[in-house]
Amino acid sequence: MTLRLPYPDRGLRAYEPRAEPRALTPGAPFTSRTVFSAAHVVADPLADTTPDGPAAVDWDATLAFRRHLWSHGLGVAEAMDTAQRGMGLDWPTAAELIRRSAAEAKASGGRIACGVGTDQITAGTLAEVRAAYEEQLALVEESGAQAVLMASRALAAAASGPEEYLEVYGHLLRQAAEPVVLHWLGPMFDPALEGYWGSADLDTATDTFLDVIAAHPDKVDGIKVSLLDARREVELRRRLPQGVRCYTGDDFHYPELIAGDEQGFSHALLGIFDPLGPLAAEAVRVLDTGDTGGFRELLDPTVELSRHLFQAPTRFYKTGVVFLAWLAGHQSHFTMVGGLQAARSLPHLAHAYRLADGLGLFPDPKLAEERMRNLLSLHGVNQ
Repeated sequence: MTLRLPYPDRGLRAYEPRAEPRALTPGAPFTSRTVFSAAHVVADPLADTTPDGPAAVDWDATLAFRRHLWSHGLGVAEAMDTAQRGMGLDWPTAAELIRRSAAEAKASGGRIACGVGTDQITAGTLAEVRAAYEEQLALVEESGAQAVLMASRALAAAASGPEEYLEVYGHLLRQAAEPVVLHWLGPMFDPALEGYWGSADLDTATDTFLDVIAAHPDKVDGIKVSLLDARREVELRRRLPQGVRCYTGDDFHYPELIAGDEQGFSHALLGIFDPLGPLAAEAVRVLDTGDTGGFRELLDPTVELSRHLFQAPTRFYKTGVVFLAWLAGHQSHFTMVGGLQAARSLPHLAHAYRLADGLGLFPDPKLAEERMRNLLSLHGVNQ
């Protein structure tokens, strides 16, 4: 049965949904790359909340999704921007998420890294920024998870130049119990991070970023780069000290960056690997055999979907990620913390459905079709 789907020109066109899912099953752990999926949170649709109130999370569904990712060999990057940190997920709820997911990872034997930020404050002095980071770092380390030092809006506002970044990050790295991942999130994901590392000039900012790493290479497991600039990421990873990994966060160019070149490659920590999890895992296992062509053959066709979900304003990509999780049957509703399900248009969501369906991402295509039909009806698009 066809669906009449809306397009940006306000027209409706027929689409024939896929009849059968792609066969994707759990497999062996990866050997050639370390791969994290930055996972979304499932909201509690029955909670009486407001957009600016505390987040209400469906813990059972949220943790079940993490078990799904672990079952395919993926690591989970927890409480990152995909989980709506700073966009609906408040710090007390993020702290609970970290505790619960870390305990679940231990029970499941899954790999987990958790975001450390400063979102318990909105602004403050450099000393207050350091204290906020320290509080979160302590919680993540106590949970047994690896720490990801995320970019801080409060630090971006408080710092007057590169020296303050060197001081704050140096202070944190010196006290970190285990090597951490440093996260450089570009302003396309969060406009408040414009000029991070003390300069709007990316070459200057890159030098400061590398200075932080060079001063503490034993405390940096790797870097996560989310600038959507493949050339810059390749140049940056070639300048890293020996033993410091580059985890691509580039949701536009990830196949080529993970595949790498004659001088190296990127590992991965990606929001797009939330909806792509099983397919991405299969592609990496092909890469493990040395078959770069087979890896690209599987992953290259997914880039159109990723670019669509992450199109400007990029920070609203989470809406598409949760939408696809609903269609795939990982949650029973299309509701998000902070009401963010309203952040993308119906034509945008319809195109995401077409692309995901074409890739065979839905374990039950009929369920996805039925849910898409219900969403269209809710918006007055009768079939």
